[in-house]
Parts: sequence; C-alpha cells; structure tokens
Amino acid sequence: MITLYHFLIVGALLFTMGMYAVITRKNAIQVLIGVELMLNASILNMVAFGKFDKIHNTGQLFALFIIVLAAASVAVGLVIILNFYNRAKTIDPNKANTLRG
Repeated sequence: MITLYHFLIVGALLFTMGMYAVITRKNAIQVLIGVELMLNASILNMVAFGKFDKIHNTGQLFALFIIVLAAASVAVGLVIILNFYNRAKTIDPNKANTLRG
C-alpha cells in the first residue's frame, strides 16, 4: 500500500532535483525548468495531503491554484528570457549585468 510517506519521498526528490538544476545550471531555460520541478513537488505534496485528509479537499484546491500560478510564471519567464536573448545574444543568467545602463 502506498502511504503518505511514499508521496513525501517522491516530492522531496523532485524538489531536490529542481533545486540542483536552479543552483548549477548556466542556461536560463534550464533554471526555469528547475523552478517548475520545485513547483511540481509542492503540488504533489498538496495533493498527497489532500488525499489523506478525509474531511476537506483543500490540498486539491491549493494544487489547482499552484498550477495556475506556475503557468503564468512560465509565460512571464519565457518572455523575460526571450527579451534578454534579443538584447544580450545569450541566455546565460550570469551575464544579466549587461542590461545595465
């Protein structure tokens, strides 16, 4: 039987992989993918807590809210990355100081 502990382990692994991607990558698209992995880990945990809560369905409602926010953040993030690429001709986040003055 799959318990809450199993869901939390998978969520922790997803979050760890996302954090590793955000910290180590030099490509803005890969950093954005890492952020999405971390958001998916939080969604998994919310749904798991909602599944094991017999009284309220708040976990699913929070998960739906996070999915909507994640979709909006990806759209905004991609626009920012494309504008940065048009100006700097690179998607390396370490070169972001080239946008100054």
